[in-house]
Amino acid sequence: MTAEPVLTWLYVPGDRPDVVVKALACGADAVIVDLEDAVAPARKEYARAATAELLSDAAPVRVHVRVNALDGPLAEADLKTLAPLPGLSGLRLPKVTSPWDVVRVAEGAVRAEGGALGLYALLETALGVEQAFAVASAHHALRGIALGEADLRADLGVREGAGLDWARARVVVAARAAGLPPPSQSVYPDIRDLDGLAVSCAHGRALGFLGRAAIHPRQLPVIERAYLPTPEEIESAEAVVEAAAVHPGALALPDGRFVDAAVVAGAHRTLALARRG
Repeated sequence: MTAEPVLTWLYVPGDRPDVVVKALACGADAVIVDLEDAVAPARKEYARAATAELLSDAAPVRVHVRVNALDGPLAEADLKTLAPLPGLSGLRLPKVTSPWDVVRVAEGAVRAEGGALGLYALLETALGVEQAFAVASAHHALRGIALGEADLRADLGVREGAGLDWARARVVVAARAAGLPPPSQSVYPDIRDLDGLAVSCAHGRALGFLGRAAIHPRQLPVIERAYLPTPEEIESAEAVVEAAAVHPGALALPDGRFVDAAVVAGAHRTLALARRG
């Protein structure tokens, strides 16, 4: 797998292997096989077995698995069965509320060839958000954190999306403070409202998110367009990099913009993201 940033994460139910196979070819940067919320209790065992069969060989894209609740009876079997498999790129841990949740999984989820598996913690409760930095810095196997907004909204009693902006900003800051990549946005639940999705992605980008989880392939192009740099942003970044190459240190561009090391670093990130597209 490459180190390119992931902009699109597509959730698919673990008890629908036919849907998972289609998802692998739909253009998402990463596919998340969901064994938790998307699978009815009576089909949990089947979902795990079907997912294990799928991951017995290397996958064409990153494949993550969201395991069942860590404090429930199914997570241990999920981890033991799936962690060693060659097709698995990472584990999504639901409803993380403490650093110990991450440490406990990291110490047990060992790859067949040795070493810890990349973990991603989902913060879905008020307690999880309060522990954001502690979770984000809990273990070197942690590769990222993200919000689970549906559960968090229910926990907080928040009706409007704006009521989650403080929690969103906190998670972005916690991830960066811990040296993790910017988190991806939580899913947008209305798969028909692509205009609303685009507006929501623009808001998330302004808050510091990078990329987004999706629940339907039709959402993927909208997310990618929202998070890739615009032609204007690319042109601006190129001007900054070119000027900095000629005049190292702080300077003012002809259009009046002040450029220092932080601005140059941001321009390089923009161009790297543009090359990804």
